[in-house]
Parts: sequence; structure tokens; C-alpha cells
Amino acid sequence: MDRVTKTNYYLDIAQTVLERSTCLHWKFGAIIVKNDTIVSTGYNGAPRGRKNCTDLGFCMCGEDGETSSELCRSVHAECNAIISATREQMLDSTMYLCGADAKTGQILSDTCSCQLCKRMIINAGISKVIVRNSPTCFVTYNVRDWVFNDDSFSGQL
Repeated sequence: MDRVTKTNYYLDIAQTVLERSTCLHWKFGAIIVKNDTIVSTGYNGAPRGRKNCTDLGFCMCGEDGETSSELCRSVHAECNAIISATREQMLDSTMYLCGADAKTGQILSDTCSCQLCKRMIINAGISKVIVRNSPTCFVTYNVRDWVFNDDSFSGQL
């Protein structure tokens, strides 16, 4: 029997974390790992004490979930993982991220953190983000590239 790689082991855990998500469109799970120790976990859902979309039975983002994320009630998985850890724990750590369609459960391929989450990841001192694209495939992002290849302004200088 083949042993699962360390990367897929952590991505499997992130995929389990997304099962706590309360979004009606997209479920995300994130974990932060440093020195082979899980520092924190996070999934997308409404802030503590507020009603979740699953409780309300509808989403402010509309039927397709494509409306501005500003309307979304959820705190993103990456943000929830970051606010549950100290900066010291996150310096030079790796974030593992997995997303799935809330209706079908299919893993989202070709996804990445939004601009706000990227900024938070940069400031947290996380060095790599590894995103699952399929049960065995993933993409690794060097956070330093996000700093030097700033795409947050789309050429509006």
C-alpha cells in the first residue's frame, strides 16, 4: 500500500475542515502548518454570533454565488485560519487550501485565494499556499511572488 504524501495528507485535512462550511455555494477549508505541526484551521462561514446562510436558507451573493464578495456574509477560510493563530506561529508556515462546490461536493479546480485573503496571507508571514485541484493534484504558490507580482490593481497605475 502506498503511503499518502505529506502534502496530500494536509490537503486531506483541509478538505475535511471544509465540511464545517456554512456557505450555500462554495465550501473552503484551510489549515496552517509550521514545522509539521498544524497551527490552526479555518472554514468559510458567518462571523461568530451571526446567522449563517445555511440557517437563513439563502445567500446574499445570489443564486450563482458570483456577485461581489462584499455582499457575502462569510469570513473566508484563509482569514479564519489566520485569526486563530499568532504571527509567530505563521512566519514561514504553509497554508493548505481546499475548495468544493457546496451542491455537488466536487473539488474546485483552478481556484486560489481572493485579493483580500492574499493580502492577509502576505501580512501573516505565510510563505507558501498549496491549493488542491483534485484528490491527488495541487498547485503551490510562493507568497513572495504575490508581493512582487502585485495583481491587485490590474494595471491601474
